[in-house]
Amino acid sequence: MGQLTVRALRAVLAVVLVGTVFVQALMVWALATDPEDGSLPLTPLRVITILGMVSAQVALVCVWRLVTMVRRGTVFSHAAFRYVDGVIGAIVAAAVVWFAVTALNAPGQRDDPGVTLIMGGIGVAILGVALIVLVLRMLLAQAVARDVEAAQMQAELDEVI
Repeated sequence: MGQLTVRALRAVLAVVLVGTVFVQALMVWALATDPEDGSLPLTPLRVITILGMVSAQVALVCVWRLVTMVRRGTVFSHAAFRYVDGVIGAIVAAAVVWFAVTALNAPGQRDDPGVTLIMGGIGVAILGVALIVLVLRMLLAQAVARDVEAAQMQAELDEVI
């Protein structure tokens, strides 16, 4: 991975992390100061927004750590699984948060249930992303196993020579 790519990715991750922290701060401030007018369940939506931002932040930190491991050449190790599992967990948490938003929004969509179906489909798509990352985790496990196997073969070859 090139230096420019790493710097660009880290810049994007940092901007998104700062943005999510800013939105969380606004949501906490709104929870404390802005009363509900009764038209929408604002308090649950605000809490859900805060939780959704936490799941995004967990994923961002895990990706940052994985990029660091790639840069150091240590990504093909068992330590990487912790961060990949963190990304998978954050994506699943985001899907759960999205389904909660869908459930809160559903009563207002009785005249047009298509919106709820679309939102449910988006939640399923988010879970699909978690499954894709799970497949990538399995590929990482195979690569780590091959790397360990290659190191053992190299050690045996060194003994023979």
